[in-house]
Amino acid sequence: MSKSDSAVDYAATGLSTAQVRARAAAGKRNVLPPRGGKSFWNIVRTNVFTRINAILGVLFLMVISTGSWINSAFGLLIIVNSVIGAVQEFRARRTLASLSIIGAEQPLVVRDGECRPCAQEDLVIDDVIVLQPGSQVVVDGQVLSADYLAMDESLLTGESAEVEKKAGDAIYSGSFVAAGTGRYRVQKVGADSYAARLTAQAAKFSLDKSQLQAGIDSILKYITWILIPVGIFTVISQAGFLGNNWRALVLAITGALVPMVPEGLVLITSTAFALGIIRLGKRKCLVQELPAIEGLARVDIVCADKTGTLTAAELEFAEMKIIGAEPAEKLKSEIAQLVWADPAPNSTIKALREAFPCPAELWEVRGRKVFNSRDKWSGVVFSEAIGEESSSEVPSTLPATSGISVLHRTFLLGAPDILDAAGTYRSYWEPAAAQGLRVLLLGESSADLENENTAGSALPPLRARAVLILRQKIRPDAAATLDFFRQQGVEIKVISGDNAVSVAAVARRLGMGEVAAIDTRELAPDELAAKVEQNQIFGRVRPAQKQEMVRALQKAGHTVAMTGDGVNDVLALKDADISIAMGNGSSAARTVAKIVLLDNRFATLPYVVAEGRRVIGNIERVAKLFLTKTVYSALLATLVIFAGVPFPFQPIHVTITGWFTIGIPAFILALPVNNQRARPGFTRRVLAFSFPAGVAVASAAFFTYIGVRAQQSAMTPQLLMQASTAALAALIISATWVLVQVARPWQLWKVLLILLPLIFYSIIFTWSFTQQIFHLDSTNLSFMLCGLAGGVGGIVLLELLCGIKKIWNKRLKNQQKVSVP
Repeated sequence: MSKSDSAVDYAATGLSTAQVRARAAAGKRNVLPPRGGKSFWNIVRTNVFTRINAILGVLFLMVISTGSWINSAFGLLIIVNSVIGAVQEFRARRTLASLSIIGAEQPLVVRDGECRPCAQEDLVIDDVIVLQPGSQVVVDGQVLSADYLAMDESLLTGESAEVEKKAGDAIYSGSFVAAGTGRYRVQKVGADSYAARLTAQAAKFSLDKSQLQAGIDSILKYITWILIPVGIFTVISQAGFLGNNWRALVLAITGALVPMVPEGLVLITSTAFALGIIRLGKRKCLVQELPAIEGLARVDIVCADKTGTLTAAELEFAEMKIIGAEPAEKLKSEIAQLVWADPAPNSTIKALREAFPCPAELWEVRGRKVFNSRDKWSGVVFSEAIGEESSSEVPSTLPATSGISVLHRTFLLGAPDILDAAGTYRSYWEPAAAQGLRVLLLGESSADLENENTAGSALPPLRARAVLILRQKIRPDAAATLDFFRQQGVEIKVISGDNAVSVAAVARRLGMGEVAAIDTRELAPDELAAKVEQNQIFGRVRPAQKQEMVRALQKAGHTVAMTGDGVNDVLALKDADISIAMGNGSSAARTVAKIVLLDNRFATLPYVVAEGRRVIGNIERVAKLFLTKTVYSALLATLVIFAGVPFPFQPIHVTITGWFTIGIPAFILALPVNNQRARPGFTRRVLAFSFPAGVAVASAAFFTYIGVRAQQSAMTPQLLMQASTAALAALIISATWVLVQVARPWQLWKVLLILLPLIFYSIIFTWSFTQQIFHLDSTNLSFMLCGLAGGVGGIVLLELLCGIKKIWNKRLKNQQKVSVP
């Protein structure tokens, strides 16, 4: 047996079960990194060893050294932050892992002479993998056999041109089949293949590209700049008052610094994202990049592919229109030969196969031109003549071709506006296309298509034989989903490779109105950017044009989402801000997409938008609360330094204030539905609210403290405690009003969220047992009335500052309107 014969036999039989087991035992198995991204210890480490935990940990040890256990209660935040963060991340990791298994590519492997789907982890060295159009290459290898095989390696090289592959050529994971079929032998598995790095990047719990997280990081930088100098000056100033009483000094310092740390902000942010993943996971929505949740909430343009996204991927044969006078049965038998000669049928060919059963004897195929998204047509050359009658059917108008025998028949099948560019048979196919039906033109030619397997092949002269009409079903949830986006101010653009008239008909059925479709074949390259900005519906869009359209919209300042399910959508999906693929789409589309709708329900997208808005809107509320606490704490410490008085609060005071006015309410406010549309300027808006709110709260507490101290010529330890209690009351009252502001619009549960902490505070301030535990003394009625007045004064100041801010913002908007011509 020759070497080539041996390779053919090996490609047909693959490895035996015994050989697979031997290779797996020898460690030649495709071991992939964890789908959830982080390992167990990595999750624990990233949640325990954080900057905030480190700061709180140092302050906790300082307080513990004084022996005041009650003042060290804030140390519980370290445990709470770590446990909640880790638990939610474990839950999100488990959800991602389970969804990734559902959506993972399962290559077809030849073993014991049979083709069977195989999990990627079960592949071994020397396995034979079958390649079909749209298949993702998951491990590196060498081509054994190729039938007009063309690969798209754009994910590896960035080049969109298809690469023809022949037996002996190398094939790399991360590429996918653009056209044709073939088989290849696995040469690299696990960490040695490119796919390992691709898998490690997918389904990872990461906030690296999150605008929200970037805003929070910038806020934390500001806090760090404030924390260090204020902390240093606090130490210097308090040391002057407390002298050798190092325990009181430590408590004063920690009482000033602990509330400056936004201990729950990062925790609640990561928790909100993790809960978003879990909620969407229940709807069979795989979020492969976490920022996609918030990204879709920021989108202002959705580019939707028609086939497989707005319409169902399944097709059904509807009608055949014969061109000319020839027997229908004879034509049906020829169509059957044509569709059953395709080794890798797509959805269109599969629908035709259901209508035209497999012939008892298949004709021998001499050559083939495989279908690709650029040319929109395919062809098959049958090598045997079907009698003299058939040879006479070749049109006499076709030019003679030197060296081509009449002992072959060439059939072409493709888009009618491509094969019938002159419009000779328009009356046969245009009415059906105008109704949104899928239309194909069957033609016959005297030309030979041998080796015509690459995109850009010249179209041979042909004689039209018949028009084949197929029905494509519009997804029942497509119209409602598009309507949702329109109501939210998101523009819809339908971008399809199908006939422009057909695309426009589908758009009309989806409620997009009587909008004309743009045929992109008629556009000059420099016209595309302007047309995509001005129009909504596009037909005959080539894959590279889809990518150009997405880039043009992004260049114009839009945030673009792209939906698709086919190989022809991959380039655009890769470049879109948010890419969405259907679960039953090609594996290549699922790999590059940031969001995969595993149950193929287009109606899931509004839930993704809602989840993004929940995260963005609620985290903005939460950030306002935490930043207000940081501002009033830093400002209060600064005022105390300049006033030259002891710091009024101990760590336990700021702990109970932080927990019941900020922490617990913030955690609850991060959970409910929030339909507020995402807007840019997160950091600016948070600081614009937090600074005046912090000024109001700090002023209420500080001036209450100074006021009650002024009532006494000498401050005993008991009077100092009473003054601190009054100042704390003023702080709590004004800080609660900040919560009232942030919680708007009010609902019953929000009212309870505000009232319950106030009830808790009233118990703490009036019960002698709790007063003793928390170092409070509310027996001085004069001081407490000052605290009440100070709190009300803080509320008035807060409302005044908010009113000034609104007037200022309104004036700025009016100035901007006037400046716009």
